[in-house]
Amino acid sequence: MSAEQGMARGEGRTDREDAVPPVRAKLPFPFIPILGDHGGGHREMSMVSRRMKFLIGLVAFLFLFAAELPSNGAESFDFPTLEEEKSLPGEGALRRYDGYVNRWPVSRKRWASEVAKDQQAVVFLGDSITQGWGKDFKGNFQGMKLANRGIGGDTTRGMLIRLQEDVLALNPSAVVLLLGTNDVEVGIEVEAIGRNFEKIIAALKAHDSDMPIVLCRIFPSAPEKSRPAETIQAVNALFEAVAKNDRQITVVDTWTLFAQEDGNSDPKWFKDRLHLNPEGYARWAASLVPVFATLGFLETEADDFEPEEGFESLFNGKDLTGWGFRPTPPRKQPKKPRPNAPVFVEIKEANSFDGKAQSSDGRYEAINGRLVVKTPAEGRRIQQLWTTREFPEDFVLKLEFRATPNADSGVFLRKPQLQCRDYPLAGPYENLETYRPQDWNELIVTVREGVAKATCNGELLTDDMVVPETGPIGLEGDRGQMEYRRIRIKTLE
Repeated sequence: MSAEQGMARGEGRTDREDAVPPVRAKLPFPFIPILGDHGGGHREMSMVSRRMKFLIGLVAFLFLFAAELPSNGAESFDFPTLEEEKSLPGEGALRRYDGYVNRWPVSRKRWASEVAKDQQAVVFLGDSITQGWGKDFKGNFQGMKLANRGIGGDTTRGMLIRLQEDVLALNPSAVVLLLGTNDVEVGIEVEAIGRNFEKIIAALKAHDSDMPIVLCRIFPSAPEKSRPAETIQAVNALFEAVAKNDRQITVVDTWTLFAQEDGNSDPKWFKDRLHLNPEGYARWAASLVPVFATLGFLETEADDFEPEEGFESLFNGKDLTGWGFRPTPPRKQPKKPRPNAPVFVEIKEANSFDGKAQSSDGRYEAINGRLVVKTPAEGRRIQQLWTTREFPEDFVLKLEFRATPNADSGVFLRKPQLQCRDYPLAGPYENLETYRPQDWNELIVTVREGVAKATCNGELLTDDMVVPETGPIGLEGDRGQMEYRRIRIKTLE
């Protein structure tokens, strides 16, 4: 694509957006990061230490901000000229259609005036889809401090260029990324998009190695939007390769969440096959709530549920007492392992987690009444957490579960596995009428005379699952995040 063609193209333009008057612009002050080392584990720095370092960094930042503003009080936020662009980081030509060029300085000037107010917010960085949340995020994520840093028309290079001033200057508590769809539209090479993304991730990690990064897979679109499914998926694959084995990054499968069977966007959730409609934003919000809860931003109160009469709780909501790892049978290693093959966790000795809030590898954790099976850094990591008890009598098992998009888990009944997943996307029960995506669903299993019957929100899953005479209850982890709560059992006479 020629530079002239690239300049002419735009994403999500409206007359109102294109009418924004141009403002000349470059941020006139340096960024001052929070002082201190970043060698600790994920979000393990003491709260007192983090607050002190935050205050020191903020005071220094505000001092330099005030000292370096031009004397006339007018900040400079010019969109880079073609000549200036040559020396800026990243790859791919910046877009130059009027709506984007005008929107860039207006938005960034406003954000610069809100740096102090937005300190330690959860920052959403992206393009027009992120911008579409609005300032109040459509009423979602109540109780969270949020900052929207989406600019319609932006590319990964644009986000890289403005990362320090628009995002890192806020010393964010977490960053949510949705980026890359505009790069695909204007024909930036897939590998170049991946390299820009690597630089963004490197900068975020250098700023704070404890700060959670939530990566939303690029949404599907449509060929008529110059965003073919195969190209989007190629970019998603590069992004996930960067995120793989990095526990600081949580990947949310928002591609599958919005895709049809042909890989293009489902019109049900979009107003134009690219930008979300109100129902689409509600769906995106629901996909993020479980992740925010696990990170400690939402649902911070303990669950006060009490089991019904005759039922015994198998999970106390506070720690993993009564649960542990059991030895796994040896696995034969393949001669030529596939690059993206799942990791199968091998356990050599039994390990009880009585009194502990999380498993020895951190994958399973008790958080405010929820037994969370976290999204694995490997992409797919297959393992099981078991009750330390076995259950030879007939029983009724009740629990509730919540899955992130396309998450895969399972409930083991003495030994065999009942698939427990984000059913509409991950199967096998794709046509349940009462399933609530990314919300709590009730699973009831009745075991009588060696046969299990299971229902989800009252709909039958199976009534002929053969189980052994005795064995423990197990919870599997595979891909995505799965949460369980209110796990209880009743022995049948």
